[in-house]
Amino acid sequence: MSQALLAGLARTAQPLSMVRRFLALDAVVTGANGLAYAAASGPLGEFLGVDRGLLFEIGLFLTAYAAGVAWLASRPRPSVLGVKAVVDVNLLWTVLSVVALVAWLEPTTAGAVWTLLQAGTVAGFAGLQWSALRAATP
Repeated sequence: MSQALLAGLARTAQPLSMVRRFLALDAVVTGANGLAYAAASGPLGEFLGVDRGLLFEIGLFLTAYAAGVAWLASRPRPSVLGVKAVVDVNLLWTVLSVVALVAWLEPTTAGAVWTLLQAGTVAGFAGLQWSALRAATP
């Protein structure tokens, strides 16, 4: 993600707007990922070296999770507890992605690279959301 895009999303006099924007960005990226996994679990599973059934289930989870994050982002004042929960789930996802890669997944090279890129992106969302939340709460 480019620094210019992030700077543009973060630029606001209203700190809650920054929280909502980073939640919305997370929801869009996660939702697109989830829909792709669910709709194309066969070809993507083969390309990434991940079981198509697992990828389908992950896709359904990510799609539902993205809907929840989008709902939270749509609130004029997202609850602090809700934003913290999103940050926690994102951090858990990051850790579990790396553990799965090391412990039991046997992906293709593309799958290993994708897993690490995805984990890094999700960790980035958690960091942005946490920073925005801290700025928005006294």
